Amino acid sequence: MSSESQPSLWRQPMQVWAVAFASVVAFMGIGLVDPILPAIANSLQATPVQTELLFTSYLVVTGLAMFFTSWVSSRLGAKKTLLIGLAVIVAFALACALSTSVDAVIGFRGGWGLGNALFISTALATIVGAAAGGSEAAIMLYEAALGIGIAVGPLLGGLLGTWSWRGPFFGVAILMAVAFVAITVLLKGGDRHPHPVKLSAPFRALADPALGRLAAAAVFYNIGFFTLLAFSPFILGFAEMGIGLTFFGWGLGLAITSVWVAPMLLRRFKRSTVLIWMFVLLALDLIAAGLVVASPAAVVVAIIVGGLVLGVINTTLTEAVMEATDLPRSVASSSYSAVRFLGGAIAPPLAAALWHAFNASIPFWVGALSVLIAVVIILTGRRHLFRIDQRGVDELEEVEAVFVGDAN
Repeated sequence: MSSESQPSLWRQPMQVWAVAFASVVAFMGIGLVDPILPAIANSLQATPVQTELLFTSYLVVTGLAMFFTSWVSSRLGAKKTLLIGLAVIVAFALACALSTSVDAVIGFRGGWGLGNALFISTALATIVGAAAGGSEAAIMLYEAALGIGIAVGPLLGGLLGTWSWRGPFFGVAILMAVAFVAITVLLKGGDRHPHPVKLSAPFRALADPALGRLAAAAVFYNIGFFTLLAFSPFILGFAEMGIGLTFFGWGLGLAITSVWVAPMLLRRFKRSTVLIWMFVLLALDLIAAGLVVASPAAVVVAIIVGGLVLGVINTTLTEAVMEATDLPRSVASSSYSAVRFLGGAIAPPLAAALWHAFNASIPFWVGALSVLIAVVIILTGRRHLFRIDQRGVDELEEVEAVFVGDAN
């Protein structure tokens, strides 16, 4: 591939950078509460299962609301939808900061998830539609924003959490207000209305064999993802800053591999092949985390290695979803993201419950089993996923055949 045909990641219109910046802040909200989970549990006399519901309420509402974001944005326009989402996040982040009970924080995190849903799926479609260099460059930029946000979120949470568990919530509210101003000023032409999308479109989209397969795989993959993200802080035994630094390393690895390693692999291998290999590596990493659960240092290594693998998976899955069908990108994005977040919502309380019912290793091993189910979904559905593999050429066909079981 010539240098002229390479997608340009950094030469983007200012409006794309504005949405990317806001995306960084939005994704910070996912890992922001990681370092303060033990502090919230102690301060508000909450059990680990209750505390993990901070993730679940956020992810359930985000997932359910995403089924309707394409319907909303097709009527209000992208810019208004993005701004409403940001405003909702600011309001509920402030409400979380001012809460006096864990039940109130859980409820307000759900409201935060509504704003997040309006913003995230609209942001992806906006970046893909406005970015220079084609959809691949846009998706890499979006995944870079995801990685940076997830990396900085725990670090900021750790820094502000040393002052108070309320600090990270105040911090997000301020940063989201800044993002609101950036979108208002820099996003031009964002209110051109596309053809209105039917309310049923995202649900019907899941009946598409390719998108349905990818969404199903994402459900089980995200159980492993959020087991690593949401459960690990409880067994590390670190203070807020220690947890923040750990997940900063995790998110930094995710950002690096999503931008640089994933494109390199995708130039050489088929998308479905990359997904299969990376799912297996993630499952092995979760198994290893369960085996070394008594050693905080070893668990930290497993978390950071997991971040490296997750970056490749996220970029590959997002590219695959955007290329798998002829559906409008906003519909494909909202359908896939909805199911993906609902899968993630299962993991935190499930992991905490398994921990108390058995031991700290079991949640990681259940997460690994879930990721291996995602492997089976991709393997058994490759005939439906031919479109996602049309661009890639696997030069190591025999190795692939042995690895994924396609050899005669």
